[in-house]
Amino acid sequence: MARRVAIIGAGPGGLAAARWLQSEGFEPELFEQTAGLGGQWSGDARCSGVWPSMRTNTSRMLTQFSDLPHLPGLALYPSNQEIRAYLQRYADAFGLTPRIRTNTSVREIAAAPGGWAVRHDENDEDIFEKVVVASGRFHRASIPDVPGLAGFTGSAGVLHTHRYKNPELYRGKRVLVAGCAISALEIASDLCMLGAARVVVCHRRQRYVLPKLKAGVPTDHIVFSRYQALAEELLPRAEFGDLLESLVIEANGSPEQYGAPKPAADFFAAGLTLSQHYLPLVAEGRIDVRPWFDRVDGPQVRFVDGREESFDGILFGTGFALDLPFLSEPIRRTLNLGAQRIDLFRHTFHPRLPGLAFMGMWDQSGPFFPPLELQARWIAYAWSGAVPYPTDEDMAPSLAEFDARGGSAPKTKMNLVALTFARAAGVEPDPQRWPMLRRALLFGPLLPLSFRLQGRDALPDAAARLAEEAAAFGGTQAAEFSAAELQKLRKLRLSAAGVAENAQT
Repeated sequence: MARRVAIIGAGPGGLAAARWLQSEGFEPELFEQTAGLGGQWSGDARCSGVWPSMRTNTSRMLTQFSDLPHLPGLALYPSNQEIRAYLQRYADAFGLTPRIRTNTSVREIAAAPGGWAVRHDENDEDIFEKVVVASGRFHRASIPDVPGLAGFTGSAGVLHTHRYKNPELYRGKRVLVAGCAISALEIASDLCMLGAARVVVCHRRQRYVLPKLKAGVPTDHIVFSRYQALAEELLPRAEFGDLLESLVIEANGSPEQYGAPKPAADFFAAGLTLSQHYLPLVAEGRIDVRPWFDRVDGPQVRFVDGREESFDGILFGTGFALDLPFLSEPIRRTLNLGAQRIDLFRHTFHPRLPGLAFMGMWDQSGPFFPPLELQARWIAYAWSGAVPYPTDEDMAPSLAEFDARGGSAPKTKMNLVALTFARAAGVEPDPQRWPMLRRALLFGPLLPLSFRLQGRDALPDAAARLAEEAAAFGGTQAAEFSAAELQKLRKLRLSAAGVAENAQT
């Protein structure tokens, strides 16, 4: 009997889940509320936050899956339309397109005899053995409560950056962009280069800003490496913070050098964001930077430093709240679901909800495609029995620790999440087994292909392809470690030994 699995959403996460579940003998069916696949990359206003001129903020090698390379000639940072086309190619290559039920909205998922009831459209209902929720976490825009905001009278109004689609609306106008995350800074840059009369960015804290490239090397190849993940796991917090700060300042300097505020002394308190153009535009005086604002009166905005200014439009790049309205009330209670909380073991399973899995529900810095593929593989392998499904005893301590923190889930990083799923799926490569690739595996880009070297679904040509891709930008062309890299590895070994010694005492 076919093992049917419902997948909610046909974005990158849903497509990856379907591809890997299908390879493990399941029969996936994808429910997509819009007319086509792609999720955020579809451009459909109901679920997508992309804007016409938006390009990826992650390099093409880390914005792909392991078994479908991009077509030759693609730009290093592709357009949103090119990523949408890539996802269509992926669906076609693995026979997923006929499995997608487009224009089908899921109304409720609830427990049912034999599995899970998926109620969709008006009155239709299907029973599935298992369900993967891959609807994404970037849909319900979060706008903070500012006194007087509802009465703002600027001609361009108030929007969240998720709904920013038309820069022409702001041509010749004064615009306030609130927030310091990637979308806020990229849209502020977009506006001032596309004809806005004045652009002001305000935020509660100044983050360090990483550019897309450092000396021609994509910075996501450097910051989200396996070495950086191991350093975060093993080094003292303050020491790892100093390491990251040095890396960012070496790549881009510190914001105050450009005329922006100075970040907090504690790197983690300051935080990190990414933008290629933002700081140079601040240095040119084309973007002004202010602290947060505490009042709106008509078109007038008052900042917390006492200054006031009139604006025609306000854009909030202030994040998202979790929004899974189709989960039944018992499921929501079990997950302690809230605006920023969902209780899951490794972002995926819950011991009281067997046969239900979640994709992409964490908040991270860095490329999403690699960890999404690894999470999909783990789910497929765990459900097929290829790797052990986590027991209640496995999951309980993690969930208890999460609950003790009040359900807080701090922003994480792509490399940490990717290694978590790779280890669970049994596909993390051992650098000692690949002497000619050790440097690339530790200090090179954390390419999806690196997780096809060994373990289930290893590819015979993975090593050769990985060596070629890792050397593409000159960062890891030679197999030998540099003196600086060897020093970093020695420090990690000492730290690992200290951790082991402390665990024994």
